Amino acid sequence: MTEAAAHRHVVIVGASLAGTRTAQSLRTLGHTGPITLIGAEAELPYDRPPLSKSLLKGEWSQASVDEIRLAGPAEFAELAVELRLGAAAVGLDTAARSVRLGDGTTVPYDVLVIATGAAARPSPWLPEGVHQLRTLDDARSIAARLALGEPVVVVGGGFIGTEIAAAARGYGCAVTIVDPVPEPMARLVGPEIAGGLVDLHRRNGTETRFGAGVVGIEGTPGELTVELDNGERLPASTVVVGIGSVPSTGWLAGSGLNLDNGVATDGFLRALGADDVYAVGDVAHWPHPGRGHGVRAEHWTNASDQARYVAEAITKGLQDAYEPTDYVWSDQYDWKVNAFGRRDPEGTSLVIGDLAENGKVAVIHATATGAACGAVTVNWVRALNQARRLLPAATPAQDIANAIQKLL
Repeated sequence: MTEAAAHRHVVIVGASLAGTRTAQSLRTLGHTGPITLIGAEAELPYDRPPLSKSLLKGEWSQASVDEIRLAGPAEFAELAVELRLGAAAVGLDTAARSVRLGDGTTVPYDVLVIATGAAARPSPWLPEGVHQLRTLDDARSIAARLALGEPVVVVGGGFIGTEIAAAARGYGCAVTIVDPVPEPMARLVGPEIAGGLVDLHRRNGTETRFGAGVVGIEGTPGELTVELDNGERLPASTVVVGIGSVPSTGWLAGSGLNLDNGVATDGFLRALGADDVYAVGDVAHWPHPGRGHGVRAEHWTNASDQARYVAEAITKGLQDAYEPTDYVWSDQYDWKVNAFGRRDPEGTSLVIGDLAENGKVAVIHATATGAACGAVTVNWVRALNQARRLLPAATPAQDIANAIQKLL
């Protein structure tokens, strides 16, 4: 790294995991120039997965909130990172190399890292009492409603929706999950495991309306009605909508960047359309080397890995293209679901174990040629670790399955 490069001003827009880890990694790797971290929320940076997991289930306190902080004021001061919190970025001028903030100020940069993540897909139903989960304030509001122990309808059967449903059952709420897809969890874990997860929710008292869409929500908090396309009307005190997310790129309109389901980048996470601009985390749409097409991955591990990668690119120069780990997890009641790699639609899957018999299961995904390309495990960390160790070497899926079989 040249002396001039080491003194460049790096501006990071987005103060969640990807942005915070980028700032921390820059200092760890020896960057001596100014770093500015911009965040739309006034909150100090915090980790988001606990919002639908441990934090939503437990009692709220300052200590519990502090536990999910990514860094505190003392660490940012020690790292000499300037925080601009509570002022959202509203525009980017790549010619002038400046970011415009909602408070009317501009922040010049030498290198820009876009880490604005994704926002909850807007709910088409907007009566008061309908909630969505994305921020710490959202989690506080939802937890307060769940604590009432009154009926809850969750719209969306993905990981976020089902985790919220599990938390609601922990408060004693009557819960119904609605999703227009007949088997929504198959999108996340494949058909081999999806049915077992649905059974888990039903055994814990959660009702499901899968294969039915929502056509309307009306009423007021405490007295809401969710109308389905099959004519059924579900009463609820609280409704939580979790129907996916959209990349937070509105502030980049007119910037000249290629905005294609996020900020389009090359394999080195350099944004297409401007020099010295990178994108990391949920907002980045990058060419996945194993899938042959662009991907926007909303994974905690991906955000952390990309932050470290871009920090190295800024401090040491570009090396090899970014290689993802593709790891995601979910807590469903007392079950732990872990997924690694990918599922090949042209390939096959091997199942080891049985949830009903063993209380744990592993599924190894194979390509059409038989090479392992991914794995999903439930309640089986040893199997996950075995798969993660063998899979990067393109080990035949059957060999990994045989090795995991020995762990039963």
